[in-house]
Amino acid sequence: MNRLKDLREDHDLSQREVAAVLNCYQTTYSRYETGNLSIPIDSLKKLAVYFHVSIDYLVGLTDERKAYPRSTK
Repeated sequence: MNRLKDLREDHDLSQREVAAVLNCYQTTYSRYETGNLSIPIDSLKKLAVYFHVSIDYLVGLTDERKAYPRSTK
């Protein structure tokens, strides 16, 4: 999950700041970054919206950072 760390550092954020976005502990977020804990889908959604990227990018399915157009439904 180096992409999480890279995105966080690109935005000059601490683990604690991103953890606050996800409403979780910093230690939990740290485990997400290291891959020692799977990220719940709701947290992936929040991260994708927060960093303006696709979930596919977050999980390594694509190298394209651009988020998909959001649904109007």
